[in-house]
Amino acid sequence: ITGIMPHGECYMINASVSQWTRLCELDIPSAVEEHLRNPEDQMYRLPAAVLNLEKRLGEPVKVHNDDKIRRQKLQQQKKSDSRLKGPNTEMESPSHPGVELSAALAKLSADAVSAPATRERSDIRKVKTTDLPELEHVFAEGLYFTLTDVVLLPCIHQYLISLQKHTPSTLSHLPLLLRWYQRVQELPSVLRAAKDCGMALLSLSTADPCPPQPENPQPSGAEQEGPQLEQEPFIGGPRPTLTKLQENGIDAVYSAHPCPTWTVDWESLPAAVNPTEGKMSDARAVRKQQQLNNLVAMVTELAHPGHTVVDFCSGGGHVGIVLAYTLPKCQVILIENKEESLVRARDRSAQLGLTNIGFVQANLDYFTGNFNIGVALHACGVATDMVLDRCLQARAGFVISPCCYGFIQNTLKFNFPKSARFTETLSYKEHMVLCRFADQTAVSLPPERRLIGKRCMGLVDLDRSWAAETHGYSVRVMTMVPEGCSPKNNMLVGIPTR
Repeated sequence: ITGIMPHGECYMINASVSQWTRLCELDIPSAVEEHLRNPEDQMYRLPAAVLNLEKRLGEPVKVHNDDKIRRQKLQQQKKSDSRLKGPNTEMESPSHPGVELSAALAKLSADAVSAPATRERSDIRKVKTTDLPELEHVFAEGLYFTLTDVVLLPCIHQYLISLQKHTPSTLSHLPLLLRWYQRVQELPSVLRAAKDCGMALLSLSTADPCPPQPENPQPSGAEQEGPQLEQEPFIGGPRPTLTKLQENGIDAVYSAHPCPTWTVDWESLPAAVNPTEGKMSDARAVRKQQQLNNLVAMVTELAHPGHTVVDFCSGGGHVGIVLAYTLPKCQVILIENKEESLVRARDRSAQLGLTNIGFVQANLDYFTGNFNIGVALHACGVATDMVLDRCLQARAGFVISPCCYGFIQNTLKFNFPKSARFTETLSYKEHMVLCRFADQTAVSLPPERRLIGKRCMGLVDLDRSWAAETHGYSVRVMTMVPEGCSPKNNMLVGIPTR
């Protein structure tokens, strides 16, 4: 953690982790360690944690703004189909994620240069988002190589060595894990690191047939008793769920915006305050200004001299820097886990000579200091709920714009729905339907689809607001103005009432 720590803010490692983090950092290492103690006693038992990882590697990948990559994949599939019709034409294996792998390797390349924009074919542009092909895993978390791959590799390496020695036939039940293991070896940096550590990586073919096992591998009894990490599948459309809520007197409720015409006087501010100084197009910068108008207006309504305002998931400081400049009698703290983003924010702050701003490089739930107002612009998925939780613990007001509703899922710390009334009405699976369709608000979608998406957004945030109100808060769910400033234009504004 780096940066300024005003007013005695403290930091600690939080024991509450996501199910995915627990699986990769706790369950799999423990399961492999147990297996290595008595490998022959577990000849036909695959640990539940390993089976869960195999299952996760087969699930569709979700990445932010994946529409473009999925359309590229569709175009590639259509080209492959046309080649297949020709004589003596070999087709790339459908299990090989060509577009996904290209995107992953481009991300890893330090010398990668953005490809020139090419207009998609008209037939590809017209395909509905829901009809686009899903993306496949390249690495453990999806398309991109992350620290998770680094954490998993030594454990999986030792486990595969043991399986190959004692029960090679078991490998046939882990085709996706083997594919991942081979793929990480395609990275020169991984090979160099393995060599430096004295790790002789195996060359295992995912295509070689393995003899059948006498019985299906099953988790051991002790593992079956442990917490289940599997997520329920996404099934069905939104209408039955919306109807069920209506029948129980529940529908999206939006409060009127208290100051729809209020705006930051951007023309009079120094250039370093303006989001146009960031790395974005002019059109996006205007929309960002409009989004900031909404958040700054709400924070200004709640803030008093001497208050501490925390900008969670601050990125390059678009929100926090404007707040620090326009509220000079308040202390503003930016929390961000990406060093590059925080460096940009500190550079902009230094240009302005701000003395009421601090920076913390950390995951947001590691910040445990006291503050008066929490703010977050487009906190992705459960990050919104993490910010809400921190604000409730600190008895702080909050101004939060949620995003990526489709990434919401149960974790060790949060269960959905959150409020008693929603829980009495909807199952987790039905709530997940709302979350998935709440992401259907892109401007490229038909108007009726966007209206359903907006309604689902309002219901997900209504559930959040009702849950917060049980902690002694007054919460308003409102829409940013103008609505076109973002497809994700909801705001949650809350203040403690007791």
